Amino acid sequence: MTRVSSAPADDQLDPGPTEWGEHPHGVGPWRDEFGTEPPEDPRLDPELLAHGDRRNVVDAYRYWRREAIVADIDARRHPFHVAIENFGHDANIGTVVRTANAFAAAAVHIVGRKRWNRRGAMVTDRYQHIVHHPDIADLLDYAAAHGLTVVAVDNVPGSVPLETATLPRDCLLLFGQEGPGVTEAAKNAALQTVSIAQFGSTRSINAGVAAGIAMHAWIRQHADLHTAW
Repeated sequence: MTRVSSAPADDQLDPGPTEWGEHPHGVGPWRDEFGTEPPEDPRLDPELLAHGDRRNVVDAYRYWRREAIVADIDARRHPFHVAIENFGHDANIGTVVRTANAFAAAAVHIVGRKRWNRRGAMVTDRYQHIVHHPDIADLLDYAAAHGLTVVAVDNVPGSVPLETATLPRDCLLLFGQEGPGVTEAAKNAALQTVSIAQFGSTRSINAGVAAGIAMHAWIRQHADLHTAW
């Protein structure tokens, strides 16, 4: 059964790595920063206005409520999705979530184990839609229901170089876990499999890094760069 998370559970509300103490970036209380009373704006958080905002967010979202930030991103999210298999409790998922947030991906799909290490996400999972699937079959049902073309990313025989491939606009980029890569069931279900060009001695690159490379390839092909921060 697919489980969608658009808001953090109670056990996800504890301070994350960027919220344990004073972050080197950010702003102080509104009155100290601007010397005026805060504006009347429903997007702004009274607590942040009063005490300052040291969160890991771009300056355009300073003092904004979390819900307002998510709503603003939702209005301009890109139509690509990212999925990663989590049958071995992969530590790369946090990095994938953080990068997906940076590129405004529609959603991140975690296949297999529901629990994952959020430390690498640097609190960005609070602003990113995350969907859990118990297995590949459930993920594929979701993709079919939402008109998403499944594209596996793995360096295997028969794959197409990502550097020359044309990625579908409405697609689901599928990554395997560190080590074994994409499972056979996932590769068999993908419309195409793309690989990332390598030139050194290692057999593969980190799954989190590979996901970032593939997402940026989609951005270069389809995104309106004038809307980037």
